[in-house]
Amino acid sequence: MRVDLLTREYPPYVYGGAGVHVTALAGQLRPLVDLRVHHYGPPDTPDVPSAASAGAPDVLAHRVPAELRDANPALQAVAVNAAMAEAVAGADVVHSHTWYTGLAGRFAQQLHGIPHVVTAHSLEPLRPWKKEQLGGGYALSCSMERTALCAADRVVAVSRAMAQDITRLHPELDPDRVSVVHNGIDTQEFAPDHSSDALESFGIRTDRPIVASVARISRQKGLDHLLRAAQHFVPGTRLVIVAQAADTSEARAEFADGVGRLRDQGVDVHWIGGEFSRRALVQLLTHARVFACPSVYEPLGIVNLEAMACGTPVVASATGGIPEVVVDGETGRLVPLLGGPETGGQPDDPFVFAKDFAARVNSLLDDPDTAERMGQAGRLRAVETFSWQRAVREVRDVYASIARQGPAV
Repeated sequence: MRVDLLTREYPPYVYGGAGVHVTALAGQLRPLVDLRVHHYGPPDTPDVPSAASAGAPDVLAHRVPAELRDANPALQAVAVNAAMAEAVAGADVVHSHTWYTGLAGRFAQQLHGIPHVVTAHSLEPLRPWKKEQLGGGYALSCSMERTALCAADRVVAVSRAMAQDITRLHPELDPDRVSVVHNGIDTQEFAPDHSSDALESFGIRTDRPIVASVARISRQKGLDHLLRAAQHFVPGTRLVIVAQAADTSEARAEFADGVGRLRDQGVDVHWIGGEFSRRALVQLLTHARVFACPSVYEPLGIVNLEAMACGTPVVASATGGIPEVVVDGETGRLVPLLGGPETGGQPDDPFVFAKDFAARVNSLLDDPDTAERMGQAGRLRAVETFSWQRAVREVRDVYASIARQGPAV
């Protein structure tokens, strides 16, 4: 069976959870099927096998046409989707990820008669802050996503909560065409590493209790709520935030200002905004007393799985698919959001939410034995419930089901 994966992100251009997911999925699928990966390349990348795929000639980068280099990103996506749709001819299944490539899958259905699987990693109507990034292109991205989802032969949701959101927002979509496949985690790559040399090479010492967070700088990830909560952390706590990519330059500048204000208040906060090695990340997740995930919208949250796999308890917003990963009182603590997308991406009362979040973090900072027990339970849950072997088996079952049924029209 030939399967063509369609994605915006692929190494070395990975900045979010969808890119992490597709990279791992491709690695697991490659021995099992005839796999091709189509991804976005930078403007100066020719439409040839990607330079990132040395030894993997089945990876093709598609560039934005020169005449659209300054166009809205959503319009650029339409052009790249057209190129991808032409390139997948001959595939038995096309599998698109996010709105950035869903239209290519729909075109492939119509142009070549190829069955189309869509994995929904998030939903545009539930991310109103994307207007800040896309402007008028936000309406286009919503339309592209809706077209792909409603016409797909099968839709894969990364959580039960995501599946419910999909059918609520798109009631014309037959729920029987929606499958839930939770993300996987490589628990050999993400495993406790109690050494600290890589971490210290980035100037982060382990002589104080650490609260760690890893996120994109986006309204979705709630980092402003984390900075607000940090004002109430137990004195002497070291907050380490790995936040490299940003939705907009304005969002990055706003976050930088918030970090500066927090430092002015005497909080020990480290912001890793650039290069950070994978080994340093694993050491950070291992040494952290608590991993913090204050997202206001999170269909699943791979970063929480990464922290759990490293043996660290998670304090996270009780939103989206997070409660399907973090078991409150067992592998961490959940904080009611009482708001979220329906309130414009904000809790009902941001100050109450920040204090509630800090209280749950502090309960683990003050009780290292409980934190250790929850961390061990989280590691066990990641290994037993969220293996990539399980996820790939379920994805292959989806492929087999539509190959038998034939494409939608």
